[in-house]
Amino acid sequence: QVQLVESGGGLVQPGGSLRLSCAASGITVSFYGMAWYRQAPGKQRELVAASFTGTIVDYADSVQGRFTISRDNAKNTVYLQMNSLKPEDTAVYYCNAHRIRGTAENDYWGQGTQVTVSS
Repeated sequence: QVQLVESGGGLVQPGGSLRLSCAASGITVSFYGMAWYRQAPGKQRELVAASFTGTIVDYADSVQGRFTISRDNAKNTVYLQMNSLKPEDTAVYYCNAHRIRGTAENDYWGQGTQVTVSS
């Protein structure tokens, strides 16, 4: 059974930092494209950061230069370091694992962790 468990969310003041963690079980993250998405109230879920197999990463324009996605393959965990947080970063953040092998596609989601940026 595949599980992605996010942690590290919470309440932070504008300008502050948080580090989200996504601990995976049932899959090996080094074989998957890993990503963080977020969904704010009344808005669609959006891609925040992605780490493809290898060293390629990609970020939404709104978080470029402030957020960093990284992996620890030994711990089978993916992180999202969030700096210089803004109120508009408030959302539920979700971890995603995705892989395509031949005709098979695997897509897994965590339960989400709430990030609130407010003074």
